[in-house]
Amino acid sequence: MHIKRLAIASLVYIAFIGWYMSTMLGDSTTSINVFGIVLPSLPNSVWVMLILLILVIGSILHITFYSVVENLKLRKNEKDYAKMLESISDAYLGKENRNHIFKTPSYKMLGLLIDNSTVFPNAINSLEIEDEKISSTMKVIEDIRSGKVVDIKKLSLSIDNPLTIQNARNAYKNKSITAKDFLKNPDKYNAGLLSEIYIDYVKTASSNDIEMYKSLMTKEALSNILARVNTEENILETSNTSLISLFEELDLDTQDYLDIAASMSSCMIPEQRIKLFEKISDEKEEAIDSYLFTLFDLEMLAPADAILEISQSDEYLNFKAYRALKESNQHFNINLFV
Repeated sequence: MHIKRLAIASLVYIAFIGWYMSTMLGDSTTSINVFGIVLPSLPNSVWVMLILLILVIGSILHITFYSVVENLKLRKNEKDYAKMLESISDAYLGKENRNHIFKTPSYKMLGLLIDNSTVFPNAINSLEIEDEKISSTMKVIEDIRSGKVVDIKKLSLSIDNPLTIQNARNAYKNKSITAKDFLKNPDKYNAGLLSEIYIDYVKTASSNDIEMYKSLMTKEALSNILARVNTEENILETSNTSLISLFEELDLDTQDYLDIAASMSSCMIPEQRIKLFEKISDEKEEAIDSYLFTLFDLEMLAPADAILEISQSDEYLNFKAYRALKESNQHFNINLFV
């Protein structure tokens, strides 16, 4: 209800009552005693008007008070609604450690649920959202999904956020940022993405550049590196020392070293192969199998026999079986025994 209209209507009503009473009752007066205090004698119509005025003022004060209370509640709801939209936007963006504070009980519960949930919008193009913040957020998500590179600095997303990772991946695929720029700034990008880029980078990088970022070494990256040794396309010229330094970045087991030895059998010259796996086997027991494989593969039987002779009876049984068959003029491919 509009208080101003109520006040005007009440004054008109009071004036009408006063006029009506003065007309009907004449000029008769009354003196009122209130708690021993004798008030001045006034016309009856005036007393009625004063009483009505007091009632109107009381009503207006009552209505004003509850209007203020309701307005405060409405403002809290409006603020919580705006904060709820922000909470949904942050949830869509996958922000970590979300903790929005709401004032109203209903929004508190909903906010708690959203802040502790993983929410991601589907069918973005078919949604018509009037809120500018939500609409802007969904546009960013759709652009990144479609392979575009978006400026998301103002969103304050962490480097491990899925949208940040995909946006950076888009920049790499679109050649907006080079692989070397990624690798030179490891603190700015997700570790998994850097490893992914490094796997691709080693396919064409020089030996020095590969070693420069070898802390990102993975087995897949190492496989790509070994595939380039002494090949016609993207040939990689590297020393045994460099290769060993790359191996040391990984926690390789016996089978890993055997796989490496097998892959090197078709591309590395025999002398380099022997020296490589001899040196590794001197430092790591896990690599002895790979050295034995290399020796037998190159028909270097004497050094292989020397290792087997000093081994325990339950060690290297596969190679001992291969040697026994070979001594019996049974010729098998060494790859069958690893």
